[in-house]
Amino acid sequence: MRVARTTWGDEIKKWEHLKNLRYSTAVGTETERLAALKKQADIYIINRENVQWLVEDSGIPFDFDMVVIDELSSFKNHQTKRFSALMKVRPKVKRIVGLTGTPSSNGLMDLWAEFRLLDMGERLGRFIGQYRTSYFRPDKQNGQVVFSYKPLPGAEKQIYSRISDITISMKSTDHLKMPELISAKYKAELSEKEREKYEKLKSELVLNLDDGEVTAANAASLSNKLCQMANGAIYDDEGEVIRIHDQKLDALEDIIEAANGRPVLVAYWFRHDLERITERLHRLKIPCSRLDTDGSIRKWNAGEIPVALIHPASAGHGLNLQSGGNTLVWFGLTWSLELYQQTVARLWRQGQESETVVVQHIITKGTIDERIMKALSEKDTTQAALIDAVKADLKI
Repeated sequence: MRVARTTWGDEIKKWEHLKNLRYSTAVGTETERLAALKKQADIYIINRENVQWLVEDSGIPFDFDMVVIDELSSFKNHQTKRFSALMKVRPKVKRIVGLTGTPSSNGLMDLWAEFRLLDMGERLGRFIGQYRTSYFRPDKQNGQVVFSYKPLPGAEKQIYSRISDITISMKSTDHLKMPELISAKYKAELSEKEREKYEKLKSELVLNLDDGEVTAANAASLSNKLCQMANGAIYDDEGEVIRIHDQKLDALEDIIEAANGRPVLVAYWFRHDLERITERLHRLKIPCSRLDTDGSIRKWNAGEIPVALIHPASAGHGLNLQSGGNTLVWFGLTWSLELYQQTVARLWRQGQESETVVVQHIITKGTIDERIMKALSEKDTTQAALIDAVKADLKI
């Protein structure tokens, strides 16, 4: 919603050739959204969470000549209500444009729904089953239940050929003057006592497995727990936090000290990460703030926040943070290549005044962190890769 509320309006104001365009932003309460949609304007901006409301419940005629979908990949799931709602009115739209930097973050299967919206099924087929049969074969399955699909030989080339006439692919580095991106790993190593505690908790995970097997059904949950442990704490069955180690906190402290007063953006994943980071920074008397409001984002971009904390899920589409700093630290990693790339792109983007952007990854040695980092660097964050990583970490 933040992107709809502020980012697009701010961008329109930046460009001279857009100064005569009238825009109206339909966010907020239902009353506020309706008032915005009834205003005379050339452009109406709405967040994707309200697409279903706009189509089905608002009572506003869907008579827009053109639709621009910012971050088309947020419509990659054909089973969502927003996808179904937009498909209902798609025939009324004369021109449609989809923008995304991560069109197939989870593999080629993502492309079907996105292009179904763009061309109503002309290139990749009108039905997902038809697309699967034409370009994929089952990969991970249990009897008749298929958990994942693998592209057939030559499928990638065929798919790209089919969509090439309506696709423009541009790398920012090819067309814009971008700062140098420096990616580094900061290794955190467990002490002997911490390693014993880590291994004990890990063995309990194995004991609790049905038949001692990692499957598509339990891999995500296991990965979640292993990631928590690598970060230094884990929730027990009652929701209480069990602390395992502070090595990542020590590493973060070193990185902030080495920044020598320059602002640092820290990406965290779990709530206990946020709580432990905040606790450590308060103890060190280092001011910090979550970037979760328009006000906090403005302060960061004005250079008023020394250490900002952000969750990758809220650091996505269209959020501009490049004015506030050039150092990003991953305290906890994510399996989502899409969220990873978009979080990095908050600083590494046009408008970044520094000549370099530094992305530090705090990796706990001998944990699932190492396998997630490898998967992200190889752009292989499929479910199959996740299952293999969990098996390897649990030594199953």
